[in-house]
Amino acid sequence: MSITLDFSAKTVVVVGGTSGINRGIAELFARHGAQVAVASRSQEKVDDTLAALRQLGAEAVGFAADVRDAAAVKAGLQGVHERFGDFDVLVSGAAGNFPARAMGMSPNGFRAVVDIDLLGTFHVLQAAHPYLRKPGASVVNISAPQAFIAMEAQSHVCAAKAGVDMVTRCLALEWGPEGIRVNSVTPGPIDNTEGMKRLAPTEEIRALTLASVPLRRLGEVDDIGNACLFLASPLAGYISGTVIPVDGGWAQAGAGSMAQTLAQLLPG
Repeated sequence: MSITLDFSAKTVVVVGGTSGINRGIAELFARHGAQVAVASRSQEKVDDTLAALRQLGAEAVGFAADVRDAAAVKAGLQGVHERFGDFDVLVSGAAGNFPARAMGMSPNGFRAVVDIDLLGTFHVLQAAHPYLRKPGASVVNISAPQAFIAMEAQSHVCAAKAGVDMVTRCLALEWGPEGIRVNSVTPGPIDNTEGMKRLAPTEEIRALTLASVPLRRLGEVDDIGNACLFLASPLAGYISGTVIPVDGGWAQAGAGSMAQTLAQLLPG
């Protein structure tokens, strides 16, 4: 069976799109014909990603901004709109994480993750709204299993990502009458990403994680990108307000070893 999704003449914006899963999403949309805009805090990473997107044949632009800075996000997205016009797809994926028990974490550390993951998502979606195609736009927030699975050493991320999923559901209600769909994708353990290296830094933990996935494989970046392609396509035209785990069934076992081993990375 052959399925082809054509995003020619479509504008796709990926915030956080210069590394890891989010860069893979941007490159996958580029391979399917989209003109792509990316944003992250690092201008160097933006420039590197734009070069890669253009090598794929895509028209591409980008800007550097910290998602915690609402004014910078607004200015950057305005510039993308001036260049490309209305946004057909918005992927909001900026995130921060580090293992830390609640009693070993500073208020600033907790706040930083909430500000990047949750407040940053709000800044991106609010700033993008005037430029989303109405009707027809698809918004995809990149969430995490921590949104619905309690994990040791992840109270900050669990709180932030739970908030992201509720923002997804609330804006699906608020923006639905305008013809804008809003969904979340929850990646499982994805190979060859900074997140996987950080949360499974040893071969032992990596092996335990692999064994905990019912499909018995780690995900690939394109597994997440394919879910985003689907949600952005007419095939998902009646899907909004959903949180879709793309994790090989990992969440069904409570995210297995990750929930049990994160705290082992820490002293004491």
